[in-house]
Amino acid sequence: MKIAILIQVLTKLVRMKDLVENNLVRFKNVTKKPETIVANFRVKGIRKGVSFSASISVDIAAAELDAQEPLEKIIEECARIGVREFKDAEFQFEGIEKI
Repeated sequence: MKIAILIQVLTKLVRMKDLVENNLVRFKNVTKKPETIVANFRVKGIRKGVSFSASISVDIAAAELDAQEPLEKIIEECARIGVREFKDAEFQFEGIEKI
């Protein structure tokens, strides 16, 4: 019984150690610009053999939030919007002639 529990704990630790496999969105900071306030996130992951890394900045006005809201609510709502838009984004290859 103790060996089974130890194996489960070790399996969880291995999964946690390889965080990039979990397609993480990590909060970086909140930046105040002259015209707006944005929440910044880093995205890292691996999907179908493709490794990706990106930055997402979400204007709190897009989340229909005010600067008076609790920071946790701002981060959560902006992360939700950022992930949704990132998933829906369509990217185009710039082409070798641009390099």
